[in-house]
Amino acid sequence: MKKVDDLDLKLLIELKKNCNTSIPLLSKKFGINSSVLYSRINRLVKKKIITKFTIETDDSQLGIGVKALVGINRDPKDKSTIHKMLMDIPYVVSIYEVTGRFDIIIRIFSEDLEQLHSVIIEKIGNIVGITSTETFVELQKTEKEEIYIK
Repeated sequence: MKKVDDLDLKLLIELKKNCNTSIPLLSKKFGINSSVLYSRINRLVKKKIITKFTIETDDSQLGIGVKALVGINRDPKDKSTIHKMLMDIPYVVSIYEVTGRFDIIIRIFSEDLEQLHSVIIEKIGNIVGITSTETFVELQKTEKEEIYIK
């Protein structure tokens, strides 16, 4: 693990909440000189602890009405082909290789349940080597403030 101190952790937590928070505002909040925070952020970027700055969007404003996780079991010999074919489906947001009753779990964004059904049946269901799927529609999401273990 890369060495970080309490200030680094506090800074990471605040930037995770809102990466657009100004350094002067963080400086006031922490009671620390702005130049110290600038150098801390630069150091965290150079150490590749901070890998990117990003934004959050209101997905409903972009036409995303349904989010789902789909557990998939697959034939191990078709792993790389299946992975590539899933990545080629525009509704598939991410793929996680996992332990447990599924081989992978994918996250799908769609306009509505009808479109989700179509993606699962017509696109995912037709991929050779996928042996079974189970879909979990996201009803509500509650996020906890991120913690970092030192």
